[in-house]
Amino acid sequence: MKKYEAMVLSCIDPRFQPKVYKYLNAKKLTGKYSSFTIAGAAIGVTAKKFKKWHSTFLDNLSTSIKLHNINKLIVINHEDCGAAKILNGKRKFNSTIENRIHKKSFKDLDKILNKKFPTLKVRFKILSLKD
Repeated sequence: MKKYEAMVLSCIDPRFQPKVYKYLNAKKLTGKYSSFTIAGAAIGVTAKKFKKWHSTFLDNLSTSIKLHNINKLIVINHEDCGAAKILNGKRKFNSTIENRIHKKSFKDLDKILNKKFPTLKVRFKILSLKD
């Protein structure tokens, strides 16, 4: 079985796709990862607001580990995230609040993954939509 480098969890935002590609290409990962794309990336797979999506991601990750023999997950969230805004509701929203939401999703996902996939290496990244 061919061993791939990683699985990548990223957001569905069309503005974000070229940034993800550029980031992964710079890491020399083109063609070496499986992909799971969902609104909010880590936010979408951890926040209670999106609870129905959680098991889908975990099942997909488990399948990717089995089929592609991966041992690393790269989680890529982005600034100006619509899922973060939905999660925040009608309360005040700014980059500080958004960053806190991203960091919480990373912490929550790390905790889940440590229990379910203790040997999986996890890397977290927040990309800017600017540039």
